[in-house]
Amino acid sequence: MQDRGDKPERRSRKGRRPRRRICFFCVDKIETVDYKEVGKLRKYITERGKILPRRVSGCCAKHQRQLTNAIKRARHVALLPFTVNE
Repeated sequence: MQDRGDKPERRSRKGRRPRRRICFFCVDKIETVDYKEVGKLRKYITERGKILPRRVSGCCAKHQRQLTNAIKRARHVALLPFTVNE
């Protein structure tokens, strides 16, 4: 058996977990996410054009699915870009 004295001990991460974000659509009591509301949809897209994941956007599962479909529809109708031109 080898001596494990040469490895430093792992420290547990101390600190609080970040507070869970509340779904914007649930707070405003919005039933469905509309693909024509481009201003709201832009908040959930990165500057590269990717859709933000649920853990980052803070949406509930139901509204995240609707949001994803709305963003994809808006892209097909050319309201939102698929990618960013450089």
